Amino acid sequence: MASSSLRFAQPTFPNSILKTKTNTFFVSKNVFPTPVRNKGKASNAHAITKLACVNKTTEIAACNQIIGDVNAKLMPLRIGIIGFGNFGQFIAKGLRRQGHFVLATSRSDYSEYCKQNGMQFFRNMDALCEEQPDVILVCSSILSTENIIRSIPIHKLKPDTIFADVLSVKQFPKNLFLEILPPGFGIVCTHPMFGPESGKNGWNGLPFVFEKVRVTDAGTQAEKCTQFLDIFEQEGCRMVEMTCEEHDRHAAGSQFITHTIGRILSHLNLESTPISTKGYKTLLQLTKNTVSDSFDLYYGLFMYNVNATEQASIF
Repeated sequence: MASSSLRFAQPTFPNSILKTKTNTFFVSKNVFPTPVRNKGKASNAHAITKLACVNKTTEIAACNQIIGDVNAKLMPLRIGIIGFGNFGQFIAKGLRRQGHFVLATSRSDYSEYCKQNGMQFFRNMDALCEEQPDVILVCSSILSTENIIRSIPIHKLKPDTIFADVLSVKQFPKNLFLEILPPGFGIVCTHPMFGPESGKNGWNGLPFVFEKVRVTDAGTQAEKCTQFLDIFEQEGCRMVEMTCEEHDRHAAGSQFITHTIGRILSHLNLESTPISTKGYKTLLQLTKNTVSDSFDLYYGLFMYNVNATEQASIF
């Protein structure tokens, strides 16, 4: 029988439905053993489970599976957010919805907000890094990112810590991370292509662009990277994996142009009318979405994307 890389969920009852990404199985016999614990950690246990494929396209008479503690789940990630303004808070809510711990730091004091929303706030990066989160998520403005990354006390973090960002430009933070971070640190560059306004009713179907710039192929770091990206997939995002260079090429022709048009329209003081067409309403919404973002973001889209100057030449 061909080898399989299927990962099975633990069935709740002896006879139950077991689903994978490719097949659905009926578990006719459940012989999961009692977990063996050693120093608080479950050891791997062997189990043989009789499976019959419900869709009858495949039958697996018996599978030798190496199964860990069937009662245990992946531990929630501890994610440290640097830059806890509107966007940082917006992302943090999604992280909490998926059951992960949020540790935050920012120039302003958000301790009361964090207390009310089940998060931890730290007055400075030193205190946050001493907590050794699994992931450091940089949610700063484009313009302040370099100073912030260079001021992080990296020596206080675990040597396999994953660094991620949510900047609207991608080559810039990628190059910074590669320059500054030690070789063992993981790097994941991401861009949730939505914000507090466009994502206020949920993230379902909204694009989330990412590149795993430097992550181990296996082990704890690889697992935590998958767990981190799963947060956005579970929230319903349309996951788009592409290089940072490709992202910036596309963004110069879409995001930068969108923000430019929106800001031009904002100076016309457009207002809704009783006979507004759908096209006109779209322009009003575009104006609202773009001016709700800071001018620093717009400036950063131009200054830190090498492809944007070419687009700007058409104006």
